Amino acid sequence: MTIQRVGILGSGIMGSGIAEVAAKAGVDVVLRSRSQSSADAMRDGLEKSLGKQVERGKLDQSDAEATLARVTATDHLGDLVDCDLVIESVVEDLEVKLPLFSELDSICKPEAILATNTSTLPVIEMAVATNRPEQVCGVHFFNPAPMMSLVEVIAPLTASEETITAAVSFAEACGKSPVRVKDRAGFIVNALLFPYLNNAARMLENGTASAEDIDTAMKGGCNFPMGPLALLDLVGLDTSLSILDALYEEFRDPNYAAVPSLRRMVSAGHLGRKSGTGFYDYNK
Repeated sequence: MTIQRVGILGSGIMGSGIAEVAAKAGVDVVLRSRSQSSADAMRDGLEKSLGKQVERGKLDQSDAEATLARVTATDHLGDLVDCDLVIESVVEDLEVKLPLFSELDSICKPEAILATNTSTLPVIEMAVATNRPEQVCGVHFFNPAPMMSLVEVIAPLTASEETITAAVSFAEACGKSPVRVKDRAGFIVNALLFPYLNNAARMLENGTASAEDIDTAMKGGCNFPMGPLALLDLVGLDTSLSILDALYEEFRDPNYAAVPSLRRMVSAGHLGRKSGTGFYDYNK
């Protein structure tokens, strides 16, 4: 299956990032948000991003204009009817995703692939919410999507080989490095990453070292570009807590049990960079 038109649902940073990646690859993109104003804001943000790349000499003006011309913003699900692939990138909550997949199933053309950008949730739940479970898979881009090379292509038990092959080919056409993974919570990256992040928070909670020294140690000792607590702030403590809870629900491994201080920080609204306060203060 050749993917020439992609629908993207969700007005967050991941949705706009995936839209940029696909449009740069020459694919027509339909950006759908719940309101026309937020959909237009996403397209405006993409225009600004492309403009900055032109200013820095990383993109020709003609290429930026051609990329933007491939993107349409809408608040109407019906505009996804002709898409070959639809990628859902809304809030990480099955109660939101399941009815959305059911609705997409009734709207999109029969041969369309429906995909989720979830980083942790079981793709099979979304697949069986449709009448085309063989055409549902995970296509997990990483943030920021234009810069990160990896895409996890997740195959639930119901997915056909044709669906997974098409998703892998799409990721490759976008210049990404796709990996195939079974439908297990956390897939590859988050299943390995979040015990490390959680244990760093536990180390801070136990008073082993300061946040600054924990991060400095992991950067200097392991050559990581960012320390674990700074990374938690970047991901968002609420998002991180949700991922840990999903991992613990599936595996019951103590390494996935979120440390109490993390849960309390989320309750206090200390969510990391996006709230201005997390393990570090970003309001200074």
